[in-house]
Amino acid sequence: MTDLITSSISLFVKSSPKAVVVVDTNMLIIGYSDVWLKEIAQKKTSVLGKSYYEILPQTSEEAKEIYESCLQGKQIASKALKSIDTFGRIKWAKCTINSWNDENGIIAGLSIIEEDITEDKHREEVLLKAQKVARIGGWEVDLRNGQVHWTDVTKEIHEVPLDYKPDLETSINFYKEGTSKDEITRCVSEAIAKGTTWDVELQIITAKGNEVWVRAKGETEVFNGECIRIYGTFQDIDEKKRTELEYHKVSDRLAMATNAAKIGIWNYDFEGKNLQWDDITFEVYKVDKNSFSGYETLRSIIHPDDYHKSIKAINLAFKGQKNFDTDYRIIWPDGTIRHIKGRGAIIYDLENKPIKIIGANWDITEFKNTKLELLRNNESFTSIFSNSNVGMTKINLDGKIIEVNDSMCKMLGYTREELLNKTAFDITFPDDIEKSKKFKKRLISGEFTSIEAEKRFYHKNGNIVHSLITITSVNDIDGNLCHLIGQIVNITSRIEAEKRLQTLVEVTKGQNASLMNFAHIVSHNLRSHSSNMLMLTRFLHLESDPNEKQNIEKMLGNAAESLNETVHHLNEVVLIKTGALETMKSESLLNAANRVKDTLAGLIQEKDASYEFNICKTHFVNAVPAYLDSILLNLFSNSLKYSAPNRKPKIIILSEVKNEFIEIKFTDNGLGIDLERHGKKIFGMYKTFHNNKDAKGIGLFITKNQIEAMNGKIELTSELKKGTTFILKLKKA
Repeated sequence: MTDLITSSISLFVKSSPKAVVVVDTNMLIIGYSDVWLKEIAQKKTSVLGKSYYEILPQTSEEAKEIYESCLQGKQIASKALKSIDTFGRIKWAKCTINSWNDENGIIAGLSIIEEDITEDKHREEVLLKAQKVARIGGWEVDLRNGQVHWTDVTKEIHEVPLDYKPDLETSINFYKEGTSKDEITRCVSEAIAKGTTWDVELQIITAKGNEVWVRAKGETEVFNGECIRIYGTFQDIDEKKRTELEYHKVSDRLAMATNAAKIGIWNYDFEGKNLQWDDITFEVYKVDKNSFSGYETLRSIIHPDDYHKSIKAINLAFKGQKNFDTDYRIIWPDGTIRHIKGRGAIIYDLENKPIKIIGANWDITEFKNTKLELLRNNESFTSIFSNSNVGMTKINLDGKIIEVNDSMCKMLGYTREELLNKTAFDITFPDDIEKSKKFKKRLISGEFTSIEAEKRFYHKNGNIVHSLITITSVNDIDGNLCHLIGQIVNITSRIEAEKRLQTLVEVTKGQNASLMNFAHIVSHNLRSHSSNMLMLTRFLHLESDPNEKQNIEKMLGNAAESLNETVHHLNEVVLIKTGALETMKSESLLNAANRVKDTLAGLIQEKDASYEFNICKTHFVNAVPAYLDSILLNLFSNSLKYSAPNRKPKIIILSEVKNEFIEIKFTDNGLGIDLERHGKKIFGMYKTFHNNKDAKGIGLFITKNQIEAMNGKIELTSELKKGTTFILKLKKA
């Protein structure tokens, strides 16, 4: 078992950042770091199995005595040792020596951390001489008057201002409470009482609260048997000390970790063809130690389906051809199948010949099962995500779309590639963007794990898609939020039905209100025609002149034709009033304006007219498409028909949101209308305001009825010879 422990030590000290060498009780090298091989041994090939003194023949007798004392159980934290190298130069090394024990608690060897401090020694000699003159990096306490002096370097280490005035008490109080403070207090007390010196490594807490390791050296000046002065130096050894402590911590932690994690260690010796397992390996494999027969035992417990693959990897490793790294299954005595992860590294001698493998193995069954379950869940989620009739999308924490299903693409009219190049906000209706950002923020903060709300999207064709969305946060294996999943149900038809129902209620109210007005129109117009025809009929009966009778008959025919036209127009108004609700839908105002512009392209060109559309593409109105086109067409054609002869026609259409309405301002620079004269009859039937022979006075009448049928409003401002502005208000979609 000692071989197993030493092999493990050799494996784990190799990459140490310090010059570390591990020897057994015979001072034979069983492990070393690459730094030690290069800087201390000054070798390029392996020195395993060699005598420490053979590799370093310049080792002093003092060092040998110390190593022997440590092997006998004496504890020596560190020691500066002097030697002569092969070139006859004096070399100093600071050696930190620790003994290590086998599984029975018996000292089995030493670990030696060697640090070349030759240059430090030379600098120290120079520094000691310099301190007598400049006190660089030093401190001094005059016990006769209690005055304390620190050099600038000492103040820098303590992180105090250069004008700082220390005293003996505050100097000691900088040392960390506990071992460090107790030790420096003891050193100073004994120096004052006995004149002793000290050289210790302790921790101080600087003025800025930082913990720093320092090497504190103290000397005394004694006069007539009384210590009258103590002085010393500081060396900041924080980085070196922390590295040293970290190395010991890692070594201890490794031992604890392998035991706690049930990681078994094994060792195979090429020369003796001997396979050794530690206790944890026997536990992992559920093998009785008394029945263990090395390699044959391992072969016998490998699962048949993994046998050839595993044996091939084991044979390559045991022949020294390749490091061992594979997964395989074993069968416990009770028939249970377990998954094992095995790794092993080949150790070579000085001639680069493989001498052993040191490896580790551990049970990964739970990991494999979890991975398999995760794979199944992922496949299930992928299937649901891809085949769902509901739109689904995956969004990262920045709002970028990272996955969508076919239903989502179909709902919004985009291809998958187009959506993957967008963020969720790119396809969101502008009025809903701020609300969506708040939802995302609340999910990311953890305030909610799921949010359900109504939201509007843009279809690729510009239409609005109303949806019911459910956004759920998804965490990774460590519990950290990684992305969001969205489920989107298209409820556009439901929303439009609700709007149609609401519009029906509102329009019905409007129709009831306008019924009486319409009755007056019918009564007035029909009464005018009937009175005229009655009068002509009487004239016809009373007239005897054939020529005059013929003239009256002609007038009677014209009156009948005029009556028929009036009935036709009144019927058209009835159709407007009753048919609007059945065909109202969300319509893009900009698209409608462009359609009318294209329809009148020839007339626009003939009149050399210009136009300007200041219509937001997000402005949608709830309208009958044919009515909306008719309204814009009538206003557009009137602007061209009644344009001023002395200037080119110019038409401007502007839209803006006003509460629940979209307000449309239709402005031209035409002839204008005298509102003082015609204002009250501007939207009346058969009302004309210019001497245009083609004018019938029905257009604005029809336009007003179409707008009111869609629960809208129309009004105007106009100035004669300057132009007219019609103001339309239609319900926002």
